Amino acid sequence: MGVAIKVENLSKAYQLGQIGTGTISRDLERWYARIRGKEDPFLRIGESNDQHSKSESNVVWSLKDINFEIEQGDAVGIIGRNGAGKSTLLKILSKVTAPTTGKISGKGRISSLLEVGTGFHPELSGKENIFLNGAILGMRKKEIQRKLDEIVDFAGIERYLDTPVKRYSSGMYVRLAFAVAAHLESEILIVDEVLAVGDAEFQKKCLGKMGDVSKSEGRTVLFVSHNMGAIRQLCQKGIVLKNGALSYMGPTKLAITNYLNEAQAALSPRTIDGTLKGKIIFESVSINDSEILQNELLPTDNITIMIKGKCISELEKFRVSLSIFKEGERIFTMQDAQTPLLTRVGNFRSVFNIPSNLLRPGQYFISIGGHDGNHLGMGNDWIFGKDVASFTVAEEYSHTNDFANEGLINVPFNAKRENSI
Repeated sequence: MGVAIKVENLSKAYQLGQIGTGTISRDLERWYARIRGKEDPFLRIGESNDQHSKSESNVVWSLKDINFEIEQGDAVGIIGRNGAGKSTLLKILSKVTAPTTGKISGKGRISSLLEVGTGFHPELSGKENIFLNGAILGMRKKEIQRKLDEIVDFAGIERYLDTPVKRYSSGMYVRLAFAVAAHLESEILIVDEVLAVGDAEFQKKCLGKMGDVSKSEGRTVLFVSHNMGAIRQLCQKGIVLKNGALSYMGPTKLAITNYLNEAQAALSPRTIDGTLKGKIIFESVSINDSEILQNELLPTDNITIMIKGKCISELEKFRVSLSIFKEGERIFTMQDAQTPLLTRVGNFRSVFNIPSNLLRPGQYFISIGGHDGNHLGMGNDWIFGKDVASFTVAEEYSHTNDFANEGLINVPFNAKRENSI
């Protein structure tokens, strides 16, 4: 279908602190380099956008040497940690800001929703802002009028259509802004994380509309989100940014795995080696046969967690326990035997099964332990590994929600009511 967006050697540098070189002669030198299309002579080379490292330079590269192509009709998810450069990339693609080096080429009008209130004038009414946005995109008044009813219906704010948008709540802002961006006739739709401001029902509605825009209308969609379930559902391809650099681009599933593997570095501590009086060593943990220590799963997946270890000398009593935590709270603990078992010299493994549709969407952390069977966590014969692995249960927007209980876990309905007898 052709290339919708082509990015070549794209970089964006920001100067921290005081703006300017400090002297008029250097400012003129910088200006002369810019009008010749040359790189700023006072930018330092090699300063990556790592928020956790301290640098002597007052220049940070929010993006550095980014190269990729996006085909027409592709839905592409852009993921990465906070500060990775996602919003900066979208602002450059939307021509809100200019790159320091590199170039972008593409064809088609771009409609973008980068932050709450993007492109809106606070003193104008919702209806006037719809026409303003359409005019910015180069649409005629009749074209916008034809789409007006559809936009208003989608946003669900007909009552406030003639009210200045400065009186809108952030949720109303996003409702109208997304409706305008998605329905006006642009070839490329760019949406940042702002959908998180909307309620769950509207988020689902927006994802459905973006899917229609990409699949049915053949428009290109770029979507930034930290919700991996939404990325998985909407996008065929993914871009992973890390410290301003392109870490990976490819199929969505592999992009999410790549991102989650990098996020594993934040788990602390990761070591699971420990000893029970020098007799037991934990060696590995795997989730659904994967030793990647950060996995993304669907609510409908059965979860199998396998712990492998080695027994150095025979133990009369020993059992392994596994605890699942969410947001620092223990959800439950499982053991590999009701009564402590004889453990012989050699390798051993303990397998724990968690049924599907039990865990609600979110990130879970795994801690493991081994003890002599007297009292869990008591005495000296106790070894453990905290946060040795984690997994994320994705939000499935298409899920029928048969287990729609509120709380930490889902429980299948098992209740009945009898009429008076």
